[in-house]
Order: sequence, then C-alpha cells, then structure tokens
Amino acid sequence: MEDDQPRTLYVGNLSRDVTEPLILQVFTQIGPCKSCKMIVDTAGNDPYCFVEFYDHRHAAASLAAMNGRKIMGKEVKVNWATTPTSQKKDTSNHFHVFVGDLSPEITTEDVKAAFGPFGRISDARVVKDMATGKSKGYGFVSFFNKWDAENAIQHMGGQWLGGRQIRTNWATRKPPAPKTTHENNSKHLSFDEVVNQSSPSNCTVYCGGVSTGLTEQLMRQTFSPFGQIMEVRVFPDKGYSFVRFNSHESAAHAIVSVNGSSIEGHIVKCYWGKETPDMMNSMQQMPVPQPYGQWGQWYGNGPQIGQYVPNGWQVPTYGVYGQAWNQQVADNLTCGEQLSKYSALKCQADVGSVCFDCSGNSLFRQRLHLS
Repeated sequence: MEDDQPRTLYVGNLSRDVTEPLILQVFTQIGPCKSCKMIVDTAGNDPYCFVEFYDHRHAAASLAAMNGRKIMGKEVKVNWATTPTSQKKDTSNHFHVFVGDLSPEITTEDVKAAFGPFGRISDARVVKDMATGKSKGYGFVSFFNKWDAENAIQHMGGQWLGGRQIRTNWATRKPPAPKTTHENNSKHLSFDEVVNQSSPSNCTVYCGGVSTGLTEQLMRQTFSPFGQIMEVRVFPDKGYSFVRFNSHESAAHAIVSVNGSSIEGHIVKCYWGKETPDMMNSMQQMPVPQPYGQWGQWYGNGPQIGQYVPNGWQVPTYGVYGQAWNQQVADNLTCGEQLSKYSALKCQADVGSVCFDCSGNSLFRQRLHLS
C-alpha cells in the first residue's frame, strides 16, 4: 500500500551555500515535492535537509538518481529518512517469531491481525526493501510470553495469509559478523569510484550471498529502481546472480546502493561482472551512430553490450573488484571502441549550479525531457 511506503528522503553533506529553493528546484525535476526542510547546525557543521514527495515512486527515483551526485561541488548523500516515530522499542528480551512466504500485498497490520489471537504482541513488522519500499516476503512478530510465541508457531505454520501459505519458526538473532577491510571499504564506495572500476562497456552486476529464495523476480524487484534491466541470470544452487543493465552508469548505481544491503535476510555483495573479449569486440563492431534522432533505428539491432560467455556468466575473482579502469588504455582506444560513450546514452542536465548524470533513470530523463 502507498501509505505504508516511505516518501521522505534525507539529503546530507550539503554545501553551506545550498538553500531550500535550490534543493526543491533540483528534486522537483524528478517529481512533485510536498515539502523541503533545511537543518542548519549552529555549531558550524554542514547543513542537511529532508525532502518529502507526494508519492513513493518519485521518492525512490530521486534516491536512485541523486545519491552521490554533486551539488555546488559537494557529493551529496541521499537516503530514506528515519523519524523518531519509526524507532523501535527494546524487545530484545521478548520472544520473536519469523514469518516467511508472505504475499506482496500483506502489510504489518495484516500480520498483527493474524497473530493477535495467540497473545499480546510487543512488536510486528513486514521487512521492506530500502530501495523500493516493497515487501521482501517475510516479517517478524514479537510476543511478551514464550508460550504465546510457541502456540503461534505451531498453529500458524502452513496457514493461508493472503494468497500464500506462510512459514513460521523461531527467529534467530545472530550477532553481526566482524566486517573485513574489504567489506568496510566496498560498502562506502562512491559512485565515481565504482564507475571507474570497470570499462564503459561493462553493464553487468554480480550479486552474491543469497543462499535461499533466489529468483529472477526477486533480482528484478531489487535492481529495477536503478535503470533498465536487459537480462537477469540466476544460479540459485550457488547463491549468486548476474544483472545486465542498458548502461554502465545504471550498473554502477546498483552496485553502490545494493552492496552490503539485506536481500531475503542475507547480506549481499555486489561488484562488476567479469569482462570478456565479447564486450570489447561488440563495441568495435558497432556502426558509427547517426544523429541522435536516428539512434533508435540501429540501436535495437546492434550487438548487445555486456554479453555473457557461452559457458555461463563468470564470477570475477575478488582481485578484479577495486581495480580502477585504466584511463591510459582508454585514451588509446580506436574510434570504434570509443563508441562506448554513445552506448551509455550519457545525458547531462544543468539545474542552477547542479550538474548530474541522469542516464541511469528513465523516469528522471522523461521528467527533464531528455529522452
């Protein structure tokens, strides 16, 4: 339901010269904004603000398009806003039930209503994807009494809730695993850093760590906010998948946003899919483009960028991730190879003092009349 989905964004790391009207001017290019509140720290820290949209769809598009973009020379940080009312009370000593296989339309209130007859509930929630605001298909119910929780697990397992039979079990609360240096670094990578880690012809994202529940639909739901998806390949028995976008920039946005996040209760790792000779060969074989208005006449029939190798998509070794794209090599590319600049359909839009890349978001481009 739309009312259950977040519509307010936090926008931080702003220049002190940024004003509320400028923020509104930028974000209303994506969708109508209901309000914008700038918070100025009297202690001298950088200001930040909250932008509220009328609907979740425009808020999600703004998050994908604006996070990591530069406004007045500073790379802004955009995320879903959290409010004091969303902070949960301490239920660590209560008894927690895992509820799985939930239908997409099931809300937190539906779960409360279904489990309420078994005893006093201290907390309940349906887990949602931070990028899309949609249900991940599972949730948790906390009871004050252990007997009530046991009774709910015994009687609710296999019952129909919405259009599916749900699964119930004790929720396991594991302490967070110590993060390696690589994980800490990768989770905080900037867009500019990630986009240069692979050549412009690479549009493929590797996503690993989903040991259960991995489906093509789940991957499309997770990655669709970041751009047009050309193809998805899933390997459920191995717990990883490949998602190929229509542009290098869209893939980079997806890596920055999804890496280190939770999918179906699993912390995932995202990085560039391994490049193959087919990628660069396809770039060299592409015809010289006609003027922009004729692009669509040959683009749909040309070789696909980011093809996978015949024996399946290859998982890159960890050493591949983090190696920057060799700019010296890029400068020496032939004319045909430089067509990668066209393949990304890289569009620039200037709003006031703002310059940002909107190629990875079709809604954003449509709002700016760039496509």
